[in-house]
Amino acid sequence: MKPAKTSKAWMKEHVNDFFVKQAKKEGYRSRAAYKLLDISERDHLLKSGMTVVDLGAAPGSWSQVVTKKIGNRGQVIALDILDMVPLPGVVFIQGDFREESILIELERNLKERQLDLVISDMSPNLSGIVISDQARSMHLAELALAFSMQHLNYGGSFLVKVFQGRGFEDYLSNMRKGFNKVLVRKPKASRDRSNELYLLGTGKKDLITEF
Repeated sequence: MKPAKTSKAWMKEHVNDFFVKQAKKEGYRSRAAYKLLDISERDHLLKSGMTVVDLGAAPGSWSQVVTKKIGNRGQVIALDILDMVPLPGVVFIQGDFREESILIELERNLKERQLDLVISDMSPNLSGIVISDQARSMHLAELALAFSMQHLNYGGSFLVKVFQGRGFEDYLSNMRKGFNKVLVRKPKASRDRSNELYLLGTGKKDLITEF
């Protein structure tokens, strides 16, 4: 079957993309690494010794960034339903983070360490149907928010990818209920045509409105 013109155009753009080339050069598993690096540098997000959970971590570029920033005193636990090639300094748990068995495994690996940061760059397999894709994307973001509210230490932070569209304003409102400050970020590595944004909640509140 002859490739569609849109697929050929995407592949050409991907191959010539600056951040794709940079990721290969610097050993990152995907160009998404530069989105986290951008946000981390701007907002001083990643600090030495932090304990971090990376939701939907595969293929692992965000976990790579985190391990370099937090050093040997820190801890990174990556979760995904997909398999992920092992990374030095990263504990990987394969499974659905909503399941009790996975949460038990997470707690076992935390070893009573307080969780400082939850990051989520999750995105569903896109169907091309805008309304459906938006709903599925927001559902993943909602699951990540619920996880962070349950497991983050008070004062902790939460970084999540969302897409502008239906449900965005409600989601932003919910984040503001749980965190002292919520910042909207569009990193340089995020393509201009994409409606993706990143929301950073800092200072998890002591009193949480039920989600």
